[in-house]
Amino acid sequence: DHLMGITHVIRGSEYLSSTPRYNLLYKDFGWDIPTYIHCPPVMKDAQNKLSKRNGDASYQDLVAKGYLKEAVLNYILLLGWSPKGEREIFNLKEMVEIFDEHGIGKAPAIFDPLKLRAINAEYIRALSPEAFAEKAAPYIDEAVKTECDRKLLCSVLQQRCEVLSDIPGQIDFIDELPDYDLELFRSKKMKTTPETAKEALEAALPVLEGIENFTQENIHEALFALIAEKGVKNGWMLWPLRVAVSGKQFTPGGGVELSAILGKERTLERIRAAIGRLA
Repeated sequence: DHLMGITHVIRGSEYLSSTPRYNLLYKDFGWDIPTYIHCPPVMKDAQNKLSKRNGDASYQDLVAKGYLKEAVLNYILLLGWSPKGEREIFNLKEMVEIFDEHGIGKAPAIFDPLKLRAINAEYIRALSPEAFAEKAAPYIDEAVKTECDRKLLCSVLQQRCEVLSDIPGQIDFIDELPDYDLELFRSKKMKTTPETAKEALEAALPVLEGIENFTQENIHEALFALIAEKGVKNGWMLWPLRVAVSGKQFTPGGGVELSAILGKERTLERIRAAIGRLA
């Protein structure tokens, strides 16, 4: 350390007991003793330290899993250290400016993966659409081999994605509709049943067939006109559409967005298939 010109040593509190021996060595060599800062350990839980030896993720592992490096750094900043005020999201320049060793706590910090996900989600939302599309592209390519509206897909994903590695599982229905349970059409919140879903899809099918320019805006306009005409709630019509085109309960967008992403041909094909299964 001395030969490399290190003047400050920041390390875990487990090295505190060995510090006097280091200091004796420095004195014997006639060297200046560095300034020490001993930080509390980062714990996996109340009993166990975070350790790559035990299979815990490293910084590189987290980035490989789809966490943004800026978000990981931001979260690490908050492990065992508290900023002044309520704000928790900082860019790298702000981190350098606000960090003060006096904010380091004495108690061990517990690594909270849910907190990291939440911070990462904040960073994803803050990306420009172009930057998100670039970062999401490898994950989309992993799951989608067919043509679809990628720009709209990225738009809906950016608002619902917390970690980039979640993307393939969110969009695996695009290439191939999964084999889904018809009970997905039943929703207490949307007040739908398989029976009402069949009625809704049969009403929506000719409306969607009549749209020449199959864009999100045109689909929205046509379906909401139908909803008004029938005097039903939005969910009564749109929940069955979402299930029919995705075969999933949770999706990165609603029925209108998913239909536009899939395109007219696949959307109509999946609606007809759903009506057939509900018959």
